Amino acid sequence: MNIKPLGDRVVLEQKEAEETTKSGIIIPDSAKEKPQEAVVVAVGPGKYSDGKLEPVSVKEGDMVIYSKYAGTQIKYGDKEYTIVSESDIIAKIE
Repeated sequence: MNIKPLGDRVVLEQKEAEETTKSGIIIPDSAKEKPQEAVVVAVGPGKYSDGKLEPVSVKEGDMVIYSKYAGTQIKYGDKEYTIVSESDIIAKIE
């Protein structure tokens, strides 16, 4: 990946939205809700606090949950990504 986030920003690639419900009902594109789970594809170096660099607490490949309306959507190549601040990441999925 050629996108290098700055500061405490993280580049996320969203999971695909569910195509069908558990009972087998097909969900049309217009009714799909944007998933809040994503995989981390790039991480910035961190942010400075009191002159000391604090690294970001997630790493590439981590699965995370982030705030619903957080971040900036971008398209790079044929993929779509979301760039968020570390503070917009709510949890890591293990």
